[in-house]
Amino acid sequence: MSEWTTLTLAEICAASGGGIQTGPFGSQLHASDYVAEGTPSVMPQNIGDNRISTESIARINDADLARLAKYTLQAGDIVYSRRGDVERRALVREENAGWLCGTGCLRVRIQDQSVHDSRFISFALGLAESREWIVRHAVGATMLNLNTGILGGVPLRVPGVSQQQAIAEVLSALDDKIAANKETTELLLGLADAQFVKAVAGSSPGPLTFGEVADIGGGGTPRTTVDEYWGGAVQWATPTDVTALGAPYLAGTSRTITDEGLAACSSALYPVGSILMTSRATIGAFAVAKIPTAVNQGFIVVNAKNPAHQWWLFHEMKSRVPEFLSFANGATFLELPRGRFKGVNVRLASGDAMAEFGSVVGPLHEAAAAVVAESETLARTRDALLPLLMSGKVRVQDAGKTVEGVL
Repeated sequence: MSEWTTLTLAEICAASGGGIQTGPFGSQLHASDYVAEGTPSVMPQNIGDNRISTESIARINDADLARLAKYTLQAGDIVYSRRGDVERRALVREENAGWLCGTGCLRVRIQDQSVHDSRFISFALGLAESREWIVRHAVGATMLNLNTGILGGVPLRVPGVSQQQAIAEVLSALDDKIAANKETTELLLGLADAQFVKAVAGSSPGPLTFGEVADIGGGGTPRTTVDEYWGGAVQWATPTDVTALGAPYLAGTSRTITDEGLAACSSALYPVGSILMTSRATIGAFAVAKIPTAVNQGFIVVNAKNPAHQWWLFHEMKSRVPEFLSFANGATFLELPRGRFKGVNVRLASGDAMAEFGSVVGPLHEAAAAVVAESETLARTRDALLPLLMSGKVRVQDAGKTVEGVL
């Protein structure tokens, strides 16, 4: 095993002929310069977990791309946000090459990959201690800000380049599978949505309401000052649990309550398959419960009176979110009252048609949920291996066998 040394990110970049650079400033690229079709411009909101998210990505025309050519990205670059979530980073992959390092971002370039492997460096920057170092040294009272000097000072322990490459291969295999699973999930969800669009084409809400075709529930919060109510075996969902999901399947919650806590709040323990829709502040984020769960007061929970119609109601609710928002009220934050939701008329087909729809899209959702569960296992494996590999405590060969076991 090669010797490990500690270098700053600036030293790592310099050794490879690279460096750290800001993206264009606002004076160089204005909101009016963005176009519907063109080259993507990576902004802070596009920086995901070591990947660039293309959702709602801004684009620039060819003339602006040529004018700002020195800010373009190449495969192997690492992109950071200069403000806000400054500890987040994304590795630029081949499919992102030629895009712009946009306003509000920093570009880390390791030019010569035979000196340092940028994939390894990006994983090292994802370690908890690297993230914490960046947050601790960032400046700003209201919002954290990052600059090239601060980012360049991040200390990283690195082995020789051959071992960097071997570690990067192991971790990248997990990351690539997680990314492929995400694409599969999106495809399955898209197919399910398309089936519903086809099924309701040309139809309008009928005389029946959500309250007439489904059991509608809500939730509550046990008193936080009573320790006996918290930390039990009962899953207890908050809107944050749902808005954080990458796909609409809730398999666990960040907090749990006891049986006593459940009895002391106004939530039922809702069964697997229940539709959870956020109804406060963020209105219209969805999850289907994969485990029995209670909820806080920020939800409307829906279960079709005929279980065969559950997937129909799920897609109907998703398609009506703009309308739900129009019914919301509240001075401090918007809320969709449960009573108002119950009175909303619903689009229905015949009972047989809705059951048939469920038999078609149900397997699509089950397949998507299974892929999501696999990705969560892969992510846990990656996150467990990351510090062990980066510290040299686990051999690459042993980690490779672990990865083979889960792929």
